[in-house]
Amino acid sequence: MSTQSTQPDLLYSEEEEALRAAVRDLLTDHCDAPGVIARTESDTPHDPAAWKALADGMGLAGLLVPEEKGGQGATHREAAVVLEELGRAVAPVPYLTSAVVATEALLACAAEGGLLAELASGRRIGALAVALNVAPGSAYNVVRHEDGALHGELTGIADAAVADTLLVPADDGGLYAVDADAVTVTPQVSLDRTRPVATVTLDGAPGRLLGDAEPAVRRALRAGAGLLASEQLGLADWTLNETVRYLKDRKQFNRPVGGFQALKHRLAQLWLEVVNLRAAARGAADALATGVDADVAVAVAQAYAAPVAVHAAEEALQLHGGIGMTWEHPVHLYLKRAKADSIAYGTAGAHRAALAELVDLQAP
Repeated sequence: MSTQSTQPDLLYSEEEEALRAAVRDLLTDHCDAPGVIARTESDTPHDPAAWKALADGMGLAGLLVPEEKGGQGATHREAAVVLEELGRAVAPVPYLTSAVVATEALLACAAEGGLLAELASGRRIGALAVALNVAPGSAYNVVRHEDGALHGELTGIADAAVADTLLVPADDGGLYAVDADAVTVTPQVSLDRTRPVATVTLDGAPGRLLGDAEPAVRRALRAGAGLLASEQLGLADWTLNETVRYLKDRKQFNRPVGGFQALKHRLAQLWLEVVNLRAAARGAADALATGVDADVAVAVAQAYAAPVAVHAAEEALQLHGGIGMTWEHPVHLYLKRAKADSIAYGTAGAHRAALAELVDLQAP
């Protein structure tokens, strides 16, 4: 019997490359670096115009939603390409939290009641009310369900400030859809202002039961972790390419700085890391799309992605010299996103521990 069908496909199809080009063009128009920096310094870090163009104009919010439920019927591979480009632009839009994590949670619920179609169209933004740092399969906080109402406080909820609907796990094991107007959202201090977190307080908020929380949250966090690697790939790739470009132009002692051997070695090492990250991220996206060894592929990708993304951003900041330290240069956005991503949906250490258990390779 041939095993060819079980091999992961790490290459990009023509359709995926066309999708990449279209998303990059859109983000060039909507998410220029000065605009993103200005937004992070304001009270409204999210970019509603960019989100509308992505979700409504291009229909990208519905990539993971089947056509019969109002979506595009695509796969995690296409969503990964979008996230690569969003990572390259450090785009302040709730794509990962709404179009991936919240959407995947709803896909696991039979009683989603049309919410999927609304999220797919971009008419509503969803957010799973589980802290951003929780890894797939890990414990998470829940609220109290009493007399048909929800009570409690949840912290570290990404993009809660712009969500129209919150998907809230309760102590009775259910996942509830709660209208954002029924809760109090309090911004928390966030290192990465392009993906702000908040505290959500429920004081007798009404909720509609969607289904069982545990399988929905597990599915949502696994997809979030797996596709986060593509975002980390995008930002690592941008920082590497931008650093190479700068070092070709920057001259010292009447020669390009990039010509110095010590810097060549640092860039070559970083290039190898980014290439390996691309393989890991593509492997996770393909495994999520096919359902073959998805848990292992996601753990591998996240065990590798965070250190590479942080290293790439740190190297970019250092090798840009003085200009890299300024607020006007966008490299600080990438370093903050990389650091925040390094704990999102589980740390690299948590994923290494999960991987060891999955492949039965326990520590002595």
